[in-house]
Amino acid sequence: MFSNSVKIFSFAGFDIKLDPSWLLIAALITWSLAQQYFPSTMPGLSQQTYLLMGVFAMLCFFASLLLHEMSHSVVARHFGIEIKGITLFLFGGVAELEAEPKSAEVELLVAIAGPLMSLLLSLGFWILAGVSTLAIGSSPLTEVLSYLSMINLVLALFNLVPAFPLDGGRVLRAWLWHRHGDILRATETAAKSGTIFAMVLMFFGVLALFQGIIAAGIWQIMIGLFILAAARSSYQHQLAQSVFANKSVRELMVADPVVVSPGMTLSAFVNTVMLQKHVQFVPVVEDGALLGHMDAGVLASIDRENWANTQVGDVFAGLENASMVSPDMAAQDLMSHISKTGRRKFLVVDDHKLLGVITLADLTDYLRMADILRHPQTNG
Repeated sequence: MFSNSVKIFSFAGFDIKLDPSWLLIAALITWSLAQQYFPSTMPGLSQQTYLLMGVFAMLCFFASLLLHEMSHSVVARHFGIEIKGITLFLFGGVAELEAEPKSAEVELLVAIAGPLMSLLLSLGFWILAGVSTLAIGSSPLTEVLSYLSMINLVLALFNLVPAFPLDGGRVLRAWLWHRHGDILRATETAAKSGTIFAMVLMFFGVLALFQGIIAAGIWQIMIGLFILAAARSSYQHQLAQSVFANKSVRELMVADPVVVSPGMTLSAFVNTVMLQKHVQFVPVVEDGALLGHMDAGVLASIDRENWANTQVGDVFAGLENASMVSPDMAAQDLMSHISKTGRRKFLVVDDHKLLGVITLADLTDYLRMADILRHPQTNG
């Protein structure tokens, strides 16, 4: 999910990582605190003091956010769910779970752990701010502690909004899952709530832009877009988990695929195979022996004027383990393999014999059809 993130340290067995986008939000928070928030709540201090207050408050806020995500992670690990790591990024933080919770009860406990931690932190900072006020009166430290109390409360309440994939949306999914016993149906409903919330956020963001509140408007629109994409992605992921459960590559592959011989010219390959038969990934076979494959990527490496004089056998991609999968491979494992490697097209081979081909497009078409069949009344 965060391919450019960098591990900064490990704590309690969890890898803590930073995505480069975190630098942007860290700078923006520091700037807004130093230039706007603290000067308005405690006027009369030097700019250096405001900057120090902003940096300290920003670091403490992200430490709070890290504790929020670690709460999710500790509870998830307690129930046997592996954690890839915790990543801080533009929109906050995320605990990367290797798998979905196995029951609605576990989902509820994992989801509620984060907001509870934020509420406890808010209470703790509020108490510390009160103690600081009694001990030394109004001071920069008191203002920072008051801010941290307020922002953790906001973090908890925002995350409790019943909009997937926010924590409140996961609580909603857990309740629906427990009520109906169907995680896919629960995910779909929770994802719709996330979509509605995202649309509302973006609407108010656009409204803010028209009122001249540029920064806040852009930020609301960006958060709305993120929630919208995450809600849709979460449903698609759960749909894939449900549809591909207990299915193998053999059940989903294109059997007896179109093949091409190494003696065919590239011009003939394009005109008689790719264009006429509407295929983009074609095994190369000679006398029943699988040699490799041709696709648009291989073709693009050859100048068009040379197609008539160049044969498939001169340029095809040879056999390699990365391009072949077993027919008995689980469909879910293939999806994970595609996600990790980025490779989208595979030859299905058993004992050196070509059985078929399977591509990401085949899998997504199957998912799309499965989704349509789940909603016959809304799809025609």
